[in-house]
Amino acid sequence: MLNETLGVVYERPHTLTDVITHYCPGCTHGVIHRLVAEVMQELDIQHETIGVASVGCSVFAYNYLDCDFCEAAHGRAPAMATGVKRVHPDKIVFTYQGDGDLASIGLAEIVHAASRGENITVIFVNNGVYGMTGGQMAPTTLPGMKTTSSQTGRDVVTMGFPLRMSELLATTGGASYIVRRSVHDPGHINQTKKAIKKAFQVQMHGLGFALVEILSSCPVNWGMTAHDALDYIKEKMVTYFPLGDYKISDAVKALK
Repeated sequence: MLNETLGVVYERPHTLTDVITHYCPGCTHGVIHRLVAEVMQELDIQHETIGVASVGCSVFAYNYLDCDFCEAAHGRAPAMATGVKRVHPDKIVFTYQGDGDLASIGLAEIVHAASRGENITVIFVNNGVYGMTGGQMAPTTLPGMKTTSSQTGRDVVTMGFPLRMSELLATTGGASYIVRRSVHDPGHINQTKKAIKKAFQVQMHGLGFALVEILSSCPVNWGMTAHDALDYIKEKMVTYFPLGDYKISDAVKALK
């Protein structure tokens, strides 16, 4: 018999569908989905929210987040979200994108959406690799990191340096909230949830473009165990992509 002093400390949010995800073992997309779902439930915006998922591992977000969704072509989620938000300014519109999608084929889309100050929220999952298509080098692949298309490691002389998207987008005049977080341990997961919540609140108050970059793991394509992949985020990715707040407007700072 359950001790009466015990209580439920966690339940699946009703904004997260009751299905098994397709993600590889150790992938942290599922963690990020849960955080987005919890934030939608806590802000009571489930039925007012429209998500836009682009091509990549992120594309199946509509199977797991219980809100209205539409699918964009590769890299075009910010453009589609711009159209949706302008037609439905009363809705909460967000994109859910990976680094190969957002920082490569969709680079122009995200830069111009930020520059225009579109009142949308972007959840940017950075695992430094093309996950869905076989583990090729992405714009965010670290120097020296081996991928299926950089089998001796990324050579910055011939392949260029990884893009630091939060730093780049923070230079745009229309951006109001640009931060980078991680999900490699419970403490950082909690910080990431707070950032996601703030990013949605920015939109709810009409304060402009908000983006949360989240350092995430891809154990299978990295060729690591799930545990080692989390250590890789902490020891390697955070070194090149420092966590922190890259742009917070005065209006956002005034939010409670």
